[in-house]
Amino acid sequence: MRAKAPRAAALTTGFGSAVLAAAMFSTPFVARAANAPDAAKPVIVVLGDSISAEYGLPRDTGWVALMRRRLNDERIDYSVANASISGDTTSGGRARLPALLQRLKPSIVIVELGANDALRGVPLATTEDNLRTIIEQAQQGHAKVVLVGMYVPPNYGPDYTQKFHGLYGELSKQLRVPLVPFLLAGIADKPEMFQADQIHPTQQAQPVLLDNVWPAVKPLLRTSSPR
Repeated sequence: MRAKAPRAAALTTGFGSAVLAAAMFSTPFVARAANAPDAAKPVIVVLGDSISAEYGLPRDTGWVALMRRRLNDERIDYSVANASISGDTTSGGRARLPALLQRLKPSIVIVELGANDALRGVPLATTEDNLRTIIEQAQQGHAKVVLVGMYVPPNYGPDYTQKFHGLYGELSKQLRVPLVPFLLAGIADKPEMFQADQIHPTQQAQPVLLDNVWPAVKPLLRTSSPR
């Protein structure tokens, strides 16, 4: 049974059982969205895990693909590269980021990582250090950063639950980056919005995820043709 947000709603993932957790640790699944953006446009990179990688969804129906479509509809001239991988941790994202920065030279990096750290029992200090490094490396690469927050369920204990979610807010304040408080806000207590594994949001839930992220992203965008 999934806890309700925001008190405990788990990253998608009412991930109380080892069986459900195993689903997050499956063979890495690279997002199917286009990863070769138009070189003539500024680039948004999404560095995430399965929730952003369209796990279990039809092609180009996840929230990242919907963001690409919204940019096009609003005539905001950006490319979107989905660099999300199922099962990824903050350590994995930290290791992958330098090559992404060098290759894509993004204007914006959206960081949606940390949930799998909790599932694997990674110390909070390690998660925080990895997220801090990811943000700072992106900023050093002249990218603006959006940090996407998550919750873990109450069975982790109130102290861990509060500290885990709190680290996103603290990093947002310290490093002055916009924060999405909770990616799954609005769906975490709705079982029908999750796939059969009760971990990954359905196709119908993806517009809600985008609406949660969009207010943090839109102010960073240049609405006129940049080049």
